[in-house]
Amino acid sequence: MKLKNLHLNFYRNCEDLKLDFDKSKMLIIGKNAQGKTNILESIYFLSNLKSPRTSNNQELINFEKEYFKIDANLVKSNTDIELSFSYTKDKKREIKINGVKSTIKDFKSVLKTVLFSTSDLMLLRGTPQDRRDWLDIAISQIYPAYDDRLSKYEKIRTQKNNFLKECAKIGKINETLLDVFNEQLSITGSNIIYIRKKYLREIEKFSAAKHQIISETENLTIRYDCSFLGSNNKVEDIEYIQEKFKESLGQRKDEEVRRCQSCVGPHRDDIIFYINNQEATKFASQGQQRTVVLSLKLSELDIITDKTGEEPILLLDDVLAELDDVRQNYLLKSINSNTQTVITSVDTILFEEEFLKDVQICKIENGQIYK
Repeated sequence: MKLKNLHLNFYRNCEDLKLDFDKSKMLIIGKNAQGKTNILESIYFLSNLKSPRTSNNQELINFEKEYFKIDANLVKSNTDIELSFSYTKDKKREIKINGVKSTIKDFKSVLKTVLFSTSDLMLLRGTPQDRRDWLDIAISQIYPAYDDRLSKYEKIRTQKNNFLKECAKIGKINETLLDVFNEQLSITGSNIIYIRKKYLREIEKFSAAKHQIISETENLTIRYDCSFLGSNNKVEDIEYIQEKFKESLGQRKDEEVRRCQSCVGPHRDDIIFYINNQEATKFASQGQQRTVVLSLKLSELDIITDKTGEEPILLLDDVLAELDDVRQNYLLKSINSNTQTVITSVDTILFEEEFLKDVQICKIENGQIYK
C-alpha cells in the first residue's frame, strides 16, 4: 500500500496544500503550528474517518470557511484508488471511492495507518478510556465489523441509561424491559470483550519480543482487566464471558438503578501492562513505559500486515524528539523498507545522514509545502 499524493482544501490551516509522495520515506520539517501534524491527521482521518485530536469534524474546517476536503491517490494490490472526503459546516459529508459515493464501511477498509504521536507516549499513565480507545482503534483496522459492534453496544447502553432515568422519575422499575436491555448488553458486550482479549493476546506476542530486544532483560505481559471475570480473566470462551456478564448485572442491579447508569461492561474495562510481573503504570520508569508504547505501535504494523497482506502507512508525529538515542535508533531501524512512513520533526538534527539519503524532505510553513 502506497500513498501517491494528498490534496487538502481548507483543512485546518492548510487552505490548498498539495503533496506528492516520491519516496517511501518522507520527512516534513517545520516550526510548531505550521501544519505538520495536520498533514498526518488528515492521512489518519482517511483511514478511520475520525481525528485523533477531536470528535467534532467542524473543528477541522479552516476558520471562516464553509467546508474542508481531503483528496488522496494511492496504490493498493497494484490497483490505483482515489479517495475523497468532504465535510461542511452544516454537517453534510460526501464520501467517494474512485469518484463514486461510498459507504463508511467500504471507505474505511481501503487505507490502513498506524499513528504514533507524543500523546501516545502517555498511554500507560492516561485514563482507562485512553487505553480502550487505543485498543478499539487498533482492532478496527483489522476487523471492520468491530466498529458496528461498538456502536450497537453504545446505543443499547444509552437506551438503558435513559430508561433507568425515566424509572427514577416515576419511582418504579419495569423489570421485564430491564431484563431485555441486560440481555442485549450481555450479548453485544461479551462479543466486544472476546475480540479485545483475542487481539491483546496476539499483540502481546509481537510486542513482548520487541520490548525484550530494546530492554534486553525485561519481559512484557498484557492483561485485559474486566471486573466480573476476576481471576479467570484469561478465559476466552465467549459463552463464559456472557454468563459472568449477566451474573454481574444481576449483582449490581440495585447500584445501577440508584445511579441511573450502566456500571458493568466493556465501557468500564481497562488494559494493564506488566514488566517482569510488576504493573508498569505504578512501578515502571518513564523510559520503560515509553518502551512499552514503542513496542505496541511497531506491533500494530506487524498485525495489520499479517491480517490484511498489506503494509499500513506509518505516521510518526514529532515522536523522535521524545525518545532517547536507544529507542530512536530502534524505531528507525525497525521500519521495514516496504513501509511507507511519514515523519514530522522541527528539523533534521535527530536523523543520521545515512537515514536521510533515502528520505524525501519537505518543509511546511503556514500550511504550505516547500521542497
